Amino acid sequence: MRLETATLPHLGATVATPGYDRRQVRVGIAHIGVGGFHRSHQAMYVDRLMEMGEALDWGICGIGLMPADLAMHRALSAQDGLYTLMTKDSAGRASARVVGSIVCHLYAPEDPEAVLAVLSDPMTRVVSLTVTEGGYNIDATTGKFDANNPAIRAEAVPGAAPSSMFGYLAEALRRRRRSGAGPFTVMSCDNVQSNGATTRDCLLAFAALHDPGLADWIEAEVAFPNSMVDRITPVTAQADIDRLRDELGVEDLWPVVCEPFTQWVLEDNFVAGRPPLERAGVQLTRDVEPYELMKLRLLNAGHQAIAYHGRLAGYTYAHEAATDPVFVEFLVGYMNCEARPTLEAVPDVDLDEYVRTLVSRFGNPYILDTIARLCAFSSDRVPKWVLPVVRSNLASGGGVERAVAIVASWARYCEGIDEDGRPIEVEDHLRDELMARAAEQSHDPLAFVRDDKLFGRLADDPHFAKAYVAALGSLHQLGARRSLEALNAALA
Repeated sequence: MRLETATLPHLGATVATPGYDRRQVRVGIAHIGVGGFHRSHQAMYVDRLMEMGEALDWGICGIGLMPADLAMHRALSAQDGLYTLMTKDSAGRASARVVGSIVCHLYAPEDPEAVLAVLSDPMTRVVSLTVTEGGYNIDATTGKFDANNPAIRAEAVPGAAPSSMFGYLAEALRRRRRSGAGPFTVMSCDNVQSNGATTRDCLLAFAALHDPGLADWIEAEVAFPNSMVDRITPVTAQADIDRLRDELGVEDLWPVVCEPFTQWVLEDNFVAGRPPLERAGVQLTRDVEPYELMKLRLLNAGHQAIAYHGRLAGYTYAHEAATDPVFVEFLVGYMNCEARPTLEAVPDVDLDEYVRTLVSRFGNPYILDTIARLCAFSSDRVPKWVLPVVRSNLASGGGVERAVAIVASWARYCEGIDEDGRPIEVEDHLRDELMARAAEQSHDPLAFVRDDKLFGRLADDPHFAKAYVAALGSLHQLGARRSLEALNAALA
C-alpha cells in the first residue's frame, strides 16, 4: 500500500502510525538539509512529542537547497511528508513507525520565494540544519569562514538571489528585521565542533559582506545553540525498501534505517521559544562541549579508524571491520590511549562504558552501514575529528601512533586502488587534489600531508612525520590488516 495520508488508517498493525491528527500540525521549524539522519533523529524526536499530544505547532517544513535534494523533495512530496523509520538492533529485532512530523518539503531552486516565505513567517521560530561538515564554507587552514570563495562573493552582492544556506538565512532575517517579525533560532545539528558558534560566526561573516547593519542585528538578536547529535543512520538500501513492501505491505519511496541508540544533547539557548524536547528524551544543558568532543573524537573519529583500513582490506560494511579482533584492538586502543586523554570529564557519562557501547554499535550486523559512507567526504571530516587528537597529544607529549595511522590509511585509500588491485571510488569535494597528492607518495612519502589547507604544518613536525612515514610504508608493504596487527603488538 502506497504511503500517504489517505492510506494511514489502512496500514497493518505491524507498522506504528501517528496517533495525532496531522491536520492540526502547523509549521514551527524549518529544516535545511533533510536526509536520512534528520529523519532518524530530529524529526523523530518531534514526532515523539506529537504522539504525546505536545508540540503540534512545531511541525517541520523541510528545505532542500542542492540539486541532490531534488530526489528527497519528490519522495516526501509524493507521500505528504510521511516516511517509515525502521529500527534494527544487534539481535536482528526490527520495528517500523511512520513519522508524521514533516508537514511539507520545498526545493529552493524551483521556488526560492516559497522558501523565503516560510523562513520569514513569524510562526517559524527555529531553523535547523543538517548540511554536513562541508556546508559551512570553512577554510581548513584558518578555521574561519572563507569569504574569498567566488560563489560566496557572488551571492553576497546586494540584490543577488540566495543560493546557499547563508544566503537564505541572511535574506530571511533581513526581511524579518524589516517587518518586525523578530529573529528565529538557528540550530545546527551537524558534526562540527561548536556547531552553533560556528554557524553564528559564518553567518555573521557572510552578512557583513554586504550589510554590516544586518550582521550587527543578527549578532544581537539571533540564538545559535550548540548541540551534539548521535544515531548511526546508513544510506537506505533497496533491500530495505523491498522488505518494507514485501513483509509489512508499505510502499515507501524512501524509508530510513537506523540503530536503536539515539542521543541529543542541546544547549538551552532559544530566542523565540522551542518545543519541550526534554520530554522526548533530549538532554538540555548549558555546556555541550564535553559531550560534543566525546562524540567527535571517539565515535566519529572511531569510524574513520576502521573505514580506510577496512576498505583497503576488502571489507564492504562497517560491522565486518568492527568485529575483526585486529581492528577492534586498534579501535579500542585509539579511543582509550589517544582520544580519551584529550577529553575533559563528561558529566554523567562513564567513558569506559561509552567505548564498549561504541564497539557494540559499530558491530551491529543488521544496520549494514557501508564502509563507503564512512569514507565519503573525508576532507571535511579527518581535519575536524582526527587531527585535533594528533595536535593535542603532540603538544602534551602523548601517543599519536594510532591517530597518525588513521591519517596514513586515508592517504593510502586516496591512491584509488585497494590491496587486491580493485579500484576505489574516492568521493570527496577535493577528490582530484587528494588523489594527485596520493599519487606522489611513491617518491615523497609526505606528499599527501604537505597540503597546508588540510594539515597545516604537521608535515614539519618530526614526531608526526616519523610516525606517518612508518604507517604509510607499512600499509604499502604489509597491507592494512597486518599493519594494524603489527602496530597493536608494538603498542601493547
